[in-house]
Amino acid sequence: MRYQRFKNTICKMIPRQCPLCELELYAAEGHWCTHCMRWFESSPRCQRCGEPTLEPVSICGQCLSHPPLWNKLYCLGDYSFPLNIYISKIKYQRQFWHVFPLCQLLARQITEPAEQLISVPMHWQRYLIRGFNQSDLIASRLSRLLNTSYSSGIVKKNHATRPQQKLSRQARLRNLNSAFELKCHTDKAHVAIVDDVVTTGTTVSQLCHLLQQSGVRKIDIYCLCKTPENHLSN
Repeated sequence: MRYQRFKNTICKMIPRQCPLCELELYAAEGHWCTHCMRWFESSPRCQRCGEPTLEPVSICGQCLSHPPLWNKLYCLGDYSFPLNIYISKIKYQRQFWHVFPLCQLLARQITEPAEQLISVPMHWQRYLIRGFNQSDLIASRLSRLLNTSYSSGIVKKNHATRPQQKLSRQARLRNLNSAFELKCHTDKAHVAIVDDVVTTGTTVSQLCHLLQQSGVRKIDIYCLCKTPENHLSN
């Protein structure tokens, strides 16, 4: 009790700072200052694939001709400043406290939450080195914000894979061939796959295949950011 009072007193004495620009926050401001919140303003995107568009559209021309396996992709923005900085701090500096405010922003976009969230699994060797799966952290926080269930053990990654960013499309498919396995079935009709960054979409597509084969009828993708197609190797 004394510690909590002491902590509250100290917090009142030390002015709050915006974690991005490090300037003092006004009382009415939230996690970020009003100026830095502009970095997180939503821009027009295809609701299906998440690619930037000139105007708000429910589905872009590419998705009309070659629709992805999922229904909708929700993200805060492109993998660029400041989101790429926060992803790096979470993954490589263990600054897990950034997950909550970012998930708060993402949850506001999701009007029809999935019945169940699953995170993109990490191979056990990578997990042993890193000590955590950032997708688990995001999915766990989102499930509480959206008041929906979260299951971490539905899908397993069978073998380690190379990073997808610099691989050709065919190499990406070979890289993930038989990489994932469905450990148990879900009885939910609407499921969301959660990841920190969607790069090529190949990983989440592989997971969509598994879920659809198990009877899931509707799949969404929840991610903090997405790498635009024009930043990827062909």
